[in-house]
Amino acid sequence: MTLNIGDKAPDFTLISDDGQEVTLSKLRGNKVVLYFYPKDMTPGCTKEACDFRDNFAAFKKQGALIFGISKDSVKTHTKFKEKYSLPFTLLVDENANVCEAYGVINKKSLFGKTFLGIQRTTILIDEKGIIRAIWRKVKVPGHVEQILDELK
Repeated sequence: MTLNIGDKAPDFTLISDDGQEVTLSKLRGNKVVLYFYPKDMTPGCTKEACDFRDNFAAFKKQGALIFGISKDSVKTHTKFKEKYSLPFTLLVDENANVCEAYGVINKKSLFGKTFLGIQRTTILIDEKGIIRAIWRKVKVPGHVEQILDELK
């Protein structure tokens, strides 16, 4: 499924790193940043998470909630969050249903093997649940600043 700016964000309920359910529609009234990433504890994903961490106050000032989504387990998310002191919530999408709904599962290749994986993507959702910005094939350096510029 391909989502576009102006579309209603697909609703979901996922388990967070602390074992609680998070439902997107219950977050209405807040700006929401969903960032989809391949895997906890990998270099690019760690850099991205730390960039969000280091700019967390700026997101909070703009009234935006941040959620990282990957197929990792609660246990892995918890270790990742603790190791890097991440102040935002990580969500578990083990079956990739939300990743599919947001169109972030794509063919990737590594060491000559092709497989389906999460393409680094960020979605900005407004207070009414409408998609306001989409960044696909995200390059980590400077990405957080792009999101903050869009929030202003």
